[in-house]
Amino acid sequence: MNPTDSRDLMPPLRAQDHIQGSINAAIVLVEYCDYQCSDCGQAHHLVQNLQRQLGEQLCYVFRHFPLPHHPQALRAAEAAEAAHAQEKFWQMHSILFEQQQTLDDADLVECAAAINLGILRFLRELSTRVHIDRIQADIESGCSNGVEETPTFFINVCHRGTQNLEALLLTILRTCT
Repeated sequence: MNPTDSRDLMPPLRAQDHIQGSINAAIVLVEYCDYQCSDCGQAHHLVQNLQRQLGEQLCYVFRHFPLPHHPQALRAAEAAEAAHAQEKFWQMHSILFEQQQTLDDADLVECAAAINLGILRFLRELSTRVHIDRIQADIESGCSNGVEETPTFFINVCHRGTQNLEALLLTILRTCT
């Protein structure tokens, strides 16, 4: 971890970002993530715990970074974006992590039905791949910020992987004080 000024390490927030919390919160946590990555599944639970513990002090920003060796990751990201078009991104986000081992097209339709999406619209958007440019923008942002693996977090410092999530938590807590 490089002790460089944190503002030089944090990717800038964008209008299309998926954000929970206020962008003016004391802590802004940006995550590049892949829905099929088991480490991202672990990180999802960590982020939920942080949100509960830190409340309004935390702003969480999610960005897609589907890895090529996870064959359903890109499709899952498209499903999340199709849910976003119906104002249910975070519901789909959670269900995709709950169903990480079953992300084929039929499973994604079941997820969409479980959160009461308009299925015809959902299927049309998946079949025409209307959200691929949005996902590609996240991937390009990740690449330009040095992301190579998932999960990758940015908060004052870049933290890659799940090898030491406790260190990430400590960094966040130090930021609060």
